[in-house]
Amino acid sequence: METYALFGNPVRHSLSPLMHNATYEQMGIDARYLAFHVGDAAEAVARIREMDIRGASVTLPFKSGILPLLDGADDGARAIGAVNTVTNRGGRLCGHNTDWMGLIGAIRERLAIEGKNFVILGTGGTARAAVYGIRREGGIPRVAGRSAAKAEALAAEFHCPFLPLEELGDFRVDCLINTTPVGMFPDTAASPVGREILPRFGLVVDVIYNPLETRLLREAREHGCAVLSGVEMFVRQGAGQIRIWTGMEPPLARMRTVVRERLEER
Repeated sequence: METYALFGNPVRHSLSPLMHNATYEQMGIDARYLAFHVGDAAEAVARIREMDIRGASVTLPFKSGILPLLDGADDGARAIGAVNTVTNRGGRLCGHNTDWMGLIGAIRERLAIEGKNFVILGTGGTARAAVYGIRREGGIPRVAGRSAAKAEALAAEFHCPFLPLEELGDFRVDCLINTTPVGMFPDTAASPVGREILPRFGLVVDVIYNPLETRLLREAREHGCAVLSGVEMFVRQGAGQIRIWTGMEPPLARMRTVVRERLEER
């Protein structure tokens, strides 16, 4: 039996074990997927090696910190500066990033990206993946964050505009993407922006998938915005991981169903 795992802090809210284990069963793969709450990226790397974990998912807050601890990384992960996927091939750990592919694939279903204006809220690994993916697809990303210094630094690194958070309501933008954990279970009453500015966005995307509809998305929908939850990105990035680890094509429809059914129970 192969072992795959999730590393982060926290992880108890994650539906990755449910989604991955159901998918391996559907695909007839003899594997298990576990979740580990760890204190830092070094602990995650040590456990991967000690337990001979074949593939690992990396989540908040270790996506950037784990990169220099690995034996290598693919071009996308290096360009983004963040890893959400690790492969273990004979003890050699290599980093990948499927976040940007999952996000771009989800947005393409709602919006043609080329030439469109985007605001990325956040400065972490998922924000980096979003900026990279939007630029790669010909979109125009602007970075905003609670830490102006971090947001400005991220924007400069990717050669795109920085937008102070207090100026967010001054522009009409095609799409707002929240990559922060604000509004994630269990703190579901929170929102990263005030509802008064939401009518300025055509599409509002939240990478959070738990809850299925965050306060941000609920208020955006009430203001007439198109909305996209994090479920599709979550499913697609997970599918990308499975392709990398197994070389097989996972059942996307089954993955969506498993995740949505669990979220709708809550």
